[in-house]
Amino acid sequence: MTMTRRTLAVLTAGAVPALGLAAAAQAAPPGGSGGGDGGSPGPTSAEAALALSRVRASADVLMADYDQEKAWFPSSWWNSAVALQTIGDYMVRTGDLRYLPHLEHTFERNQAPFSAGELSGDELYGNFCSRAIDDSGWWALTWMCAFDLTGEQKYLDMAVTIGEFMHDFWDTGRCGGGIWWDEERTYKNAVTNGQWVRLTAQLHNRLDGDRLWLSRAREAWDWYVASPMINEGGLLNDGLTEDCGNNHDHVYTYNQGLAIGAALEMHRATGEEEMLDMARYFADSALREGALVEDGILQEWTDPLGETTNDNHKQFKGIFARYLMDLADTTGETVYREAVARQAASIWERDRTDEGRHGVRWNGEETAESPNVADWRTQASALSALIADLPLTGADRSLTAALTAPPVVVPDGRPAVRELPLTVTATAPGGRTVPIRLRAEAPEGWDVELPRFVRPDLPGQEGAVAIADLTLAVTVPPTAADGVHRIRVHAHGPGGLEFTAVTTVTVAREIDFDGGTEDRPWLVEDRGSGVTDLPGRFADGTGSFTYRFPFPASTSSARLIVELSNQFVVEVSADGEDWTELLRESEPLRDGSNRRVYPVELTAFLVGTDRDVLVRVSDAFPEDGWGGQVHHVRAEYEAG
Repeated sequence: MTMTRRTLAVLTAGAVPALGLAAAAQAAPPGGSGGGDGGSPGPTSAEAALALSRVRASADVLMADYDQEKAWFPSSWWNSAVALQTIGDYMVRTGDLRYLPHLEHTFERNQAPFSAGELSGDELYGNFCSRAIDDSGWWALTWMCAFDLTGEQKYLDMAVTIGEFMHDFWDTGRCGGGIWWDEERTYKNAVTNGQWVRLTAQLHNRLDGDRLWLSRAREAWDWYVASPMINEGGLLNDGLTEDCGNNHDHVYTYNQGLAIGAALEMHRATGEEEMLDMARYFADSALREGALVEDGILQEWTDPLGETTNDNHKQFKGIFARYLMDLADTTGETVYREAVARQAASIWERDRTDEGRHGVRWNGEETAESPNVADWRTQASALSALIADLPLTGADRSLTAALTAPPVVVPDGRPAVRELPLTVTATAPGGRTVPIRLRAEAPEGWDVELPRFVRPDLPGQEGAVAIADLTLAVTVPPTAADGVHRIRVHAHGPGGLEFTAVTTVTVAREIDFDGGTEDRPWLVEDRGSGVTDLPGRFADGTGSFTYRFPFPASTSSARLIVELSNQFVVEVSADGEDWTELLRESEPLRDGSNRRVYPVELTAFLVGTDRDVLVRVSDAFPEDGWGGQVHHVRAEYEAG
């Protein structure tokens, strides 16, 4: 884990109740050695179909944040590796290969060297390696997943290359062994060594005739399980002190998950039941009430109300869920199937926004002072738990629907028409045309034009997804009250399948909001921004974020009053193609000493009939990571 320069207080997004879907299906049946205990029946076909629908909907939300240009998820290098491995897990589990080109694109685009800051972090030496050895390890595990998915040798070769890089940091001179966490050799910890055991055992299990990687795996495993990092409760504290004792740092969920995963892969490499027993031991230790779960739901130590999460912690629980899935698949034991199912049910029923995002707290708790943070990192984490709940045998059908939020409506005395894209996806056996009935709900006095049926042609190949793209025409009356209004589309398919898509339409006669806490309706492009608790939204390095201001058609003049700080660049555009720079901080300030209100004149950009104006904020000194921050925005505009 590469620590960032500041703790983030993230995007706010409230959890809402489940949108009409059934409770969670059971987790996977046995998929390996160990056998099951036969304590509970497996999921029904209907439960499996609902589980698959949930997984697909959540995966699609995650991949909407993938940056096609940079071929990763913005502003987090190691987090991107974990998110892409999660998508790999999704494709392995479902057979839906729509995102295979994204894995390929990331592999080809990002294996080159990059200077520090270019991908929002350390210098990258090439082949996904950097001074952060654990960051390198996450990419190795991602390419192992890609190899398992595709069988393409290049992914296995890359994992070997990264493995050899990591092996240079195996050192018996301090603490008798272990991989160093960083190139500077300052710390030996649980994450890097859990990765190392898992990776070395995986490589042995995939390289014909291998002895080298098995030898490394055994050496690493023996050191790992004998290390003081494992405390008397069977939990892994974060690492070792300089004199090689347990440092009694936090028990992070991802460290515990890697311990499970390492033991399982060693069991496959050696056939020894002792390794499988150790995987159970690590899992059972974590799943004790009050250990890493509260009321049966997994918690990172930063999850409780009042605590502050950061971009690293947001993905830890998903890594635990990945390896708990592996244990449930391998043993088929009820206790692990039920633990997985509890996480998935809570995520879907209590930790889901209107936009289909899942927050950091899987129990959905939040207050105004302690919001349930939701972004692509938390989405990837929750997705791992949902994937784990999908039966290993899969599901033969599914149905999802997703609505895209329209621009904010700024009333001008006339009805406003907004077109909302609707995407319906379905799978079914046998390749045929299936009618899906659609029904819309809108506030009283609003009008929605929507076809009653859509009939996608379902592909015959296993896992292939039929996609139907439609458009809803929503008419907002001029008397609509300011605030957030919900639009729902209910999709019903054969066999009782149903799914509800929800989006919101924001009506605002005044444009006045805080950056980072009230700005989501205005945000139309987010290329790696972050949020602080000042409040404020910032963009470091090569990241940026863009607001859209849809002024009424009669607007004759407009300007923004924007409170900014640090190393900002502000550009304005009428069409999203041609940009004009209006503000730039000329000094590399890092202390917010330039925080003040800046006027941004927009009148010259009020062209065309829609009068939309785009404002983009980025970093004036991308190499040092203290980009422009927006604290507050207010607009003044007049009609002609």
